[in-house]
Amino acid sequence: MNDFIDMAAVKVAAPLKAVYYPFARAEALHGTIKSCLTDYYMKADVGAAFEARGVLVTGKSRSGKTRELQHLIQKVNEAQIMMPSGLPARIVKCTLPARMNWKELGLKTLTALGYPGEGSRRTTNAIWQMVRDQAKRQGVIGIHYDEAQHMFSDTGNAANRVVLDSFKAVMKEADWPLMIILSGVPSLKTHIETDHASEERKQLRFLLTPVHFELIRPKAPEDIHELNTLAYTYADKAGIDFDPLSNVDFFERLSHACAYRWGLVIEMMIEAFTICKVAGETTIGIGHFVEAFSRIHGIPNGYTPFTVDDYMDSFDPDNLLRLLSHQD
Repeated sequence: MNDFIDMAAVKVAAPLKAVYYPFARAEALHGTIKSCLTDYYMKADVGAAFEARGVLVTGKSRSGKTRELQHLIQKVNEAQIMMPSGLPARIVKCTLPARMNWKELGLKTLTALGYPGEGSRRTTNAIWQMVRDQAKRQGVIGIHYDEAQHMFSDTGNAANRVVLDSFKAVMKEADWPLMIILSGVPSLKTHIETDHASEERKQLRFLLTPVHFELIRPKAPEDIHELNTLAYTYADKAGIDFDPLSNVDFFERLSHACAYRWGLVIEMMIEAFTICKVAGETTIGIGHFVEAFSRIHGIPNGYTPFTVDDYMDSFDPDNLLRLLSHQD
C-alpha cells in the first residue's frame, strides 16, 4: 500500500490529462503552421538562400497556448515530413523561465537540440553557429520559444532591438534558416511591433503571422456551447454523468472561478471529475467542483464562486491568478 501517492486518483486523472480537445482556435493555428512549413519547403526546394517565416502566438496566462502548440508540434514531428534536405522536418521547443540575454538563449537552444552545457565558454556568435550546425545536422527547421516575453524588457529599448535583429538573422541565415515560433502573453506582441527597422530591412513583425487566443466570453452563446461540449468530452472519458451541471449559470460560475482561462477550466474539470470518480460516484455535483476549486487555489473548502450568490463581487479573477502564481 502506498502512503504517499493516491494511486486511485492517478488511475482516474491520467487518461483525462491525456485527452486532447480540438478547440476551433486550433484550426487557425494549424493553418498558420501549415502555411509556414509549406513556404519553407518551397523555398528550400529552389536551393537558393531564403528567409523563413514564423508565428507569433499570444494570449493571457493559462489560456491554452502551450498545450495547443505542444500538440501541433508533436504532430509535425510525428509526421516525418521529408524535406528537400533529405531529413524529416523537426521543430524543437525552448521554455524561457526568466529574463535572459541572447547568449543564454543560444545555450538554452543547444540544450533543446540535445547538447546541454556545450559551448558555455564560447562567444555568442560561436554558440549560435553551433545552434545552426546542430539544427542542420538534425533536420530541425523550427524552434518554438515559449514565454518569449522574457527576452524583452519595458525599459531596455536598445537591448530589445538587438533581440529583434537577432531573431530576424536566425530566420534569414543563408546556410540554414529557422522558422521561429514565439509564444507568450499579450505584451510580447507589443515588443514585436516596436520593431521599426528601415525599409530596406524587413521588420520581424512582417515575418511572423500573429495568432491570438481569446479568453472565455461567458455571455457569448458559442462559448457556453464550447464549455458544454468540453465538459461532456471529459465527463464521457471519465464515465461520469454531467447532466446535473449542464446549464448556463454553472458555466458562468465555472468561467469566473477559472479567471476566464480555457486552460484552467480543463484543469478544474479534471480535478472535479477525479474527485467524483475516486469517491465511487458516477454523477457530478457542485460539491465536486467546490472541492476542486479549494484544492487548486489552496483556500478553505466551502467559500467558492460555485456557492456564493454574489460571486462576481466576492472573487476577483486577477487575485485568483495571483494565488496560482504564488503556488507555482
